[in-house]
Amino acid sequence: MHQSIDTAIGLNLLHANQEGADHNRAHFDQWGITCFNIMSSPGAGKTALLEKTLAALTPELRIAVIEGDMTTELDADRLRQYGVPVIAINTGRSCHLDSRMVAGGIHTLARDYEPQSLDLVLVENVGNLVCPAEFEVGEHAKVALLSVTEGEDKPLKYPVMFREADVLLVTKTDLIPYLDVDLGRITDHVRQINPQGDIIPVSVKTGEGLDAWYAWIKAHVPLATRA
Repeated sequence: MHQSIDTAIGLNLLHANQEGADHNRAHFDQWGITCFNIMSSPGAGKTALLEKTLAALTPELRIAVIEGDMTTELDADRLRQYGVPVIAINTGRSCHLDSRMVAGGIHTLARDYEPQSLDLVLVENVGNLVCPAEFEVGEHAKVALLSVTEGEDKPLKYPVMFREADVLLVTKTDLIPYLDVDLGRITDHVRQINPQGDIIPVSVKTGEGLDAWYAWIKAHVPLATRA
């Protein structure tokens, strides 16, 4: 009985979140904006990757960031240095951003900036390998990060995140020589769950793979205008 009630509550939450995500997506499509939902565990390198991305692509694309963290604006402040709109959302005890929270960020963009002038909104989700993948926020694509320091088994232990990802960035590849980790096994484990998604090994320290990541972004930015 209790299990049935818990299941019903969970389904209702996901249904309500999906309605909010559809509303957010409608705003993005109306404005001609592409949105990526960037997800990973804490410390996988989301903010460092965004710093490199903003530095490389702001001459070509007009980008804004919705930055999710449980507390503080430390990451948001790092990204504001690149001269782009950054909307910080503190989730408190919640371990993920949901569509309602992102809607607040969208409304702030609409109030303080000209959203029609933007090409891309990057949503940096709260560090967590479980919940963010289940709560859509209106994105056109999901981007997952997995650091080589997390081990080869994470795609098998947390399959939802990796199954839902349109692209997986395997980060901190410069550390592979110092770890007992095999990039090929990581790829094999991901492919067991997600045969179609792109996989890009990257290092923000050496620059490995960053050009491929930037090319992936530019190839997918027109998604909003085609929706």
